[in-house]
Amino acid sequence: MRRWNGWGDATTVVELPAQGASFLARRVGDGRALPDATLETALARVPPSRLQQHFLYSVDAHDRLLHARGQSLPDWLALREGELGNYPDAVAYPTSAEQIRRLLLLAHEQDLCLIPYGGGTSVAGHINPPSSARPVVTVSLARMSRLLDLDEESLLATFGPGTSGPQVESQLRARGYTLGHFPQSWELSTLGGWVASRSSGQQSLRYGRIEQLFAGGTLETFAGPLEIPSFPASAAGPDLREVVLGCEGRFGIISEVKVRISALPADERFYGVFLPDWPKALQAIRQLAQALVPLSMLRLSNAVETETQLALAGHPQQIAWLEKYLALRGAGEGKCLLTFGVTGNRRQNALSLRQARQHLKAFGGVFTGTLLGKKWAQNRFRFPYLRENLWNAGYVVDTLETATDWSNVDNLLTLIESSLRDALAAQGERVHVFTHLSHVYGEGSSIYTTYVFRPAADYPATLARWQALKQAASQTIVDNHGTISHQHGVGKDHAPYLLREKGALAMDTLQALSRHFDPAGRLNPGTLLQE
Repeated sequence: MRRWNGWGDATTVVELPAQGASFLARRVGDGRALPDATLETALARVPPSRLQQHFLYSVDAHDRLLHARGQSLPDWLALREGELGNYPDAVAYPTSAEQIRRLLLLAHEQDLCLIPYGGGTSVAGHINPPSSARPVVTVSLARMSRLLDLDEESLLATFGPGTSGPQVESQLRARGYTLGHFPQSWELSTLGGWVASRSSGQQSLRYGRIEQLFAGGTLETFAGPLEIPSFPASAAGPDLREVVLGCEGRFGIISEVKVRISALPADERFYGVFLPDWPKALQAIRQLAQALVPLSMLRLSNAVETETQLALAGHPQQIAWLEKYLALRGAGEGKCLLTFGVTGNRRQNALSLRQARQHLKAFGGVFTGTLLGKKWAQNRFRFPYLRENLWNAGYVVDTLETATDWSNVDNLLTLIESSLRDALAAQGERVHVFTHLSHVYGEGSSIYTTYVFRPAADYPATLARWQALKQAASQTIVDNHGTISHQHGVGKDHAPYLLREKGALAMDTLQALSRHFDPAGRLNPGTLLQE
């Protein structure tokens, strides 16, 4: 059963080891937990709907509560407190494109707002109902989750937009194929959501971001269906896939997604390598990316993240032995963990591994084989669950991400971490901050930063702490040549910073597209584009 006020399956628990709690206490102070509201208390606070029951949607309070928030830190705090502020007036569960069109017609006739909802994993406020004079209907696409067509000759698959990561892979793997798109939210997030928010999977180095995988489909709009045919390439004017990619529900509701798939690889392995320090590690990963060594994944943790990972791993005796061994090999204090993957057939993977080893050896890399890589693969979707036990131990954890050119990566990373460490200094609070690079390109890299801090005495004050942290880091990003979002979209949380990144003319263009497809502004208002 899915948690109503947290991440994922309620039966999945990722424990915080005792040494992990001690480590955080030394970094930010002793934890202090806030009380959680019960489901019954939260349900009692759901206001009456402004709509009557309709065959196209439900006005049930439980449905409305479960679809009122995503998984951002403000969402987490609202759910834990049981005070969500705004709720949808109804939740619709269409099963076809025709039913989505009927909902659009109903919204036009009854002056409703519609919010598309995939897996509810948004961390930027995409799906939160606005304060609106119009009734709000959240449109859950969960029942549109089938593989609709498989063109094995062209390697194209067509899915319903509400197909979750496991549903995508299980339906393809039964036929010998994979999409290869594995964001950390994979077990809950959906194909339509990946397209709408420009998602990036953990093995994007092999399979590409969703931009490379998205081949076409249909966007249902108030102006009519926008049909995008699949071509291997086209010079017939601007690529209208870009109207759908990153639209975040402002231009329409995705009803069908065509994606480029691959045959299942015969062999896949992940390896762990420790590099002596951050300057060497950064140079090594940049040159590895630019050399086009055929790897499926590269992930580099800075020294503080490496230290934190080892502290939270459990098994203190084994970690102590590993630390001694690494120190003897020249990777002591300040070491950085690089995890990389090889995917393909055994011969190709052996060649890729040899190239990677030769390259990293020149930078003092200490190889530890596949043990750490296997651990990463086993736990790759479990990190969001750790938020639960960190919260119970009295700590708040959140993340943010950006991307920039290689010449600016070290500078921007340092500035982001500094802005977060200093943001609560006036309150006498410390913030534990660490970073990894998880998506690399020839010209630059993503920067993914995690920060841990203590809650305040109550929920409003804790939210204010997050707001101070988020604002400091976001302003630092846009002031220093970083994108406000590399992989999580814009939503409502990042919308205030979009003008700085895009410029006035580009924002006018996006507003014009929104008015063309949705002249009355009924689709997901406040998301992507500020009202």
